[in-house]
Amino acid sequence: MDRTDRRIIELLRQDGRCSNVEIARQLGVSEGTIRKRVERLLADGALCFVGLADPAASGHSTRIVFLLTVTLSQAQDVAQQLAALPEALLVYRLTGGYDILMEGAFLNEQHLGAFNDQLAQIPGIITSEVCHVPQMIKERSDWIMPEPPPPTILIVDDDPDFVETTRIVLDSEGYLIRAANSGKNALVDIRANPPDLVIMDVIMDNVVDGWNAMRDIRNDPELRDLVVLVVSSITATDYLWMVPTDDTFRIDNFLSKPVTPAQLIAEVRRLLKRR
Repeated sequence: MDRTDRRIIELLRQDGRCSNVEIARQLGVSEGTIRKRVERLLADGALCFVGLADPAASGHSTRIVFLLTVTLSQAQDVAQQLAALPEALLVYRLTGGYDILMEGAFLNEQHLGAFNDQLAQIPGIITSEVCHVPQMIKERSDWIMPEPPPPTILIVDDDPDFVETTRIVLDSEGYLIRAANSGKNALVDIRANPPDLVIMDVIMDNVVDGWNAMRDIRNDPELRDLVVLVVSSITATDYLWMVPTDDTFRIDNFLSKPVTPAQLIAEVRRLLKRR
């Protein structure tokens, strides 16, 4: 799910009747693009259209939360019976001090009293605590899908000037940046918390330090698909012959130093889209 999908969902959350044409206008894309994306979101279950009835509109303005303890062997059956009751707005199975939470909507205190009598007839309920809800601050229909955290990029280079310059360039694009000054330190960092992309130099602790780190990454089943962009000046040195010419150290791309900010940003964006 990308940013466009999230913006579509948010516009529909605000107004479920918003047309594909209007969404396309607000997002600056074609109506066909919106239609296809909405169809995909519906098929994937990431989006659904429902009609939400307001209990207060029918006079059911008394909202109550029930916290129940039940016989564990009967918990699922109790939950199903509660969910079938017309007063039930939601029913949750819980862990901890209570076994089931139910929220209900009632016409008045007399209606609530009759419902409590009905609860007493359900086998398996041991105790019930009642909490009145004087005000609803936020409901599920008000939930806004949070933005995912920005991608994390690990810069692996022993040149502090290159690291700092690259950090500034990528930080301005909103990426989270970490750094390591050798292949060995990079592997420790990657194994502790894999980034979304690695920018790897070659000549660091030794002439092939970066290649050795790449070999370990590709040989690790949990890391072998890590996106790696090699940025190095090795092609301008006498060590060019040491660059592998086969797939032994498969990389996602190679850029020769110096690299312009625009070139680096464009390549990082391209590789992150391939994840």
